[in-house]
Amino acid sequence: YWTSFFPAVLVLGLGMAITVAPLTTTVMSSIPQHRAGVASGVNNAVARTASLVAIAVLGVVMLHVFRTNLDRRLMSTNLPVSAAQSVRAQSTKLAAIAVPENLDPGTQQLIRRVIDESFVSGFRSVMAIGAALAAASALTALFWIGETPRVRPAR
Repeated sequence: YWTSFFPAVLVLGLGMAITVAPLTTTVMSSIPQHRAGVASGVNNAVARTASLVAIAVLGVVMLHVFRTNLDRRLMSTNLPVSAAQSVRAQSTKLAAIAVPENLDPGTQQLIRRVIDESFVSGFRSVMAIGAALAAASALTALFWIGETPRVRPAR
């Protein structure tokens, strides 16, 4: 946990902390004062919608990568067919898959390792996509946002 998941979650939290407030400030300072309410509402609606779409898309990516890795890793082991089928049938649970209890401890440990490694593969893929999107956002901001906010005159 401390070396695999925590650093990524820490970077994600730090990134959100240093981008959300400045982005909101930029949006709010780029419009006339009398339109601040509408701008705030639109900004919040767009942010929430983007979050929902990102979670949905990244969830699909996570599940696809997890299942692909799980199948590949299960095929490379000598597990009983019934045990592999039981694990595959629960693949939507991701890392919460219940390992069949009727197997010897060594086989249970092998299945748990296969599940964990598959989950980490999916997590890495999602974090890589997040990093790429962050880099693309930074480049977009670098080229599209001017040095000073432009306020349009009130009509």
